[in-house]
Amino acid sequence: MRHLLCMVSLALPLAAWAQTNTPQSAPQYRSLTEADAVRLGLARSDLSSLERGSVEVAEADALAAGLPPNPTLGYSRDGGRRGADATEQTWLIAQTFDVSGRRGLRREAAGVRVDVASVGNAQRRKEIAAEIRYRFHEVLLKQETISSTEAWTRRFARVEGIVDKLARSGEASGYDRRRLARERQTAQARLSVEQADLERAHERLAALIGTPGAPLAPVSGVLPPAGLPALDQALGGLERRPDLQALARRAEAADLDGRAASRGWVPDITVGVGPKYTDNGVGRDTSTVVTLSIPLPVFDRQQAGARRAIADALSARSEYALIRARAEGDLRGLHRQVERLSTAVADYRTRAVAGSAELLRIAEAAYQGGESTLLELLDAYRGALDAEITALDLEWKARQARIEYDLLTGSVTE
Repeated sequence: MRHLLCMVSLALPLAAWAQTNTPQSAPQYRSLTEADAVRLGLARSDLSSLERGSVEVAEADALAAGLPPNPTLGYSRDGGRRGADATEQTWLIAQTFDVSGRRGLRREAAGVRVDVASVGNAQRRKEIAAEIRYRFHEVLLKQETISSTEAWTRRFARVEGIVDKLARSGEASGYDRRRLARERQTAQARLSVEQADLERAHERLAALIGTPGAPLAPVSGVLPPAGLPALDQALGGLERRPDLQALARRAEAADLDGRAASRGWVPDITVGVGPKYTDNGVGRDTSTVVTLSIPLPVFDRQQAGARRAIADALSARSEYALIRARAEGDLRGLHRQVERLSTAVADYRTRAVAGSAELLRIAEAAYQGGESTLLELLDAYRGALDAEITALDLEWKARQARIEYDLLTGSVTE
């Protein structure tokens, strides 16, 4: 009994320790919203490490660009010129100085490239957010498609009831029953395809938000996009796009490199100083040695660096202009596309989808009254499903255009 009590007293603290040291899992949601998905995807530790690494590489380059060269320590010993016993020993420490200001300009250019790395991280985050939004609404589309398909398959129970009632009165043929069974099998196969597509879309989204293989909650949201802001406002904010800011900063860094290279005709100066000991066998003398050396910029005056900097700046500014013009055209086109598709969705749902229930009621009544065949009733059911799928497809196309529009304007969410 005493041993049992000891074992229990040891097990309880261990169990408590194990519970407190269990790794924290990803937050669980009853339903996942678009904002939740984007937040989870952008909070991944791998993404943070990638961003920190790219900035730290640029910061290391900036540190290296600003460091002066190390001093040199030299020693020389000369004997025999003034006699067999005469020797001279010299210790010399030398340092090279930048009197042209090139190092400061290069350090400043490297600092600008740190900003380029930070802006590049911002662009990467916006692209990842756009991909997450795309995958999120792809899951939402599949969910709504399955919901519409399930509603279609549930209607067969009602049709079966009608056919059985007519069969008992001798007004329905055996062909009607067999044809209905085949239509139901087709509906089940179509539903299986949609469910498989949903599972694949779920896994794609889970991989982006950092929960691969984990059960993913159903997503909740609205497939059609909200209204767009004014086009002039979006066009005015294009310069704030991270990729355009990165090109502008890259051109600025190249200009600084060019200014540094243009001072290549000013040489660096190396100054050395140290003690000199002379021993002639009779006495010993100590003196100070000062040296000054200047390279002559006869051949290399940083011409290659200056040309490279000019070309890099020209390339960055040209790329900026091309991307800016293309983005403006894409933005105008996407703005019109989103507006046109949104109008088409609203009009189609009002004119086509809203009338499906009434058409089905008329078709069922006509079949029960013997005024139409089963094939015509099934065609009415298929038409109702096709109308809903067409509306969902229009909403999906509008949502895709809106996600691309938001990426162009630099916004993550609506």
